[in-house]
Amino acid sequence: MSRIKDCFTALEAAGRKALIPYITAGDPAPEVTLPLMHDLVAAGADIIELGIPFSDPMADGPVIQLAMERALAHHVSLEQVLDMVRRFREDDDKTPVVLMGYLNPIERMGYAAFAEAAAKSGVDGILTVDLPPEEAQDVLPVFKAQGLDSIFLLSPTTTKERARLICEQASGYVYYVSLKGVTGSSALNVTEVANRLDMLRTVTDLPIGVGFGIRDGASAAAVAKVADGVVVGSVLVNQIADHADQPEQARKGIAAIISSMRGAMDQ
Repeated sequence: MSRIKDCFTALEAAGRKALIPYITAGDPAPEVTLPLMHDLVAAGADIIELGIPFSDPMADGPVIQLAMERALAHHVSLEQVLDMVRRFREDDDKTPVVLMGYLNPIERMGYAAFAEAAAKSGVDGILTVDLPPEEAQDVLPVFKAQGLDSIFLLSPTTTKERARLICEQASGYVYYVSLKGVTGSSALNVTEVANRLDMLRTVTDLPIGVGFGIRDGASAAAVAKVADGVVVGSVLVNQIADHADQPEQARKGIAAIISSMRGAMDQ
């Protein structure tokens, strides 16, 4: 059983929902990422999504695009990201870590070499934004052979038939994008999300995490009532942007946000 499955099984038994924060590896500087990952867990995170810096993050809005630029200014590579996870595992062998990014860096390393290195580092899942299931047939077996879960995105425009196809290829959980747009958008309609999740649950038994538009404890709690997991990114990355020269302040701000969301979700 994977760490991700263990996590969702334990949360379900406890009547709780997963809190899944996203940060970009190497933002604002490489040495900040590891302590920040531990801060997230201490504040109540259940799974960490760690962004792989990439020069053309097409699904991301300005907030995360700028985070990618800050990381790339330090020349943070995929190999360095894997080393960050390896060092995280020296003190935390329980919290699942999902790498989130784009296909280019993985393809450049080579699917087999990447999957082996990721598994050895302690990565649990891969979410590759620009890898649709139709083009993943050569990739998914390589990931599966190394015990890596393949996490796919679903959107408000995904048809039921396509959702079934995607979910048949997915493992770990699926990520429902709550609105049409890029990361950092704010028009979250929880009623619409609930209706879409009802449909998605007719085609999959996998846990469903919901992201985009979650900014505070109230929105996290509202989504937690209808989803299995709450994914939060831009509001955390904004803290880093606001305190890029004061990483300790950024860490405190991020920990406070996660703690607030965790408390609201558990009420």
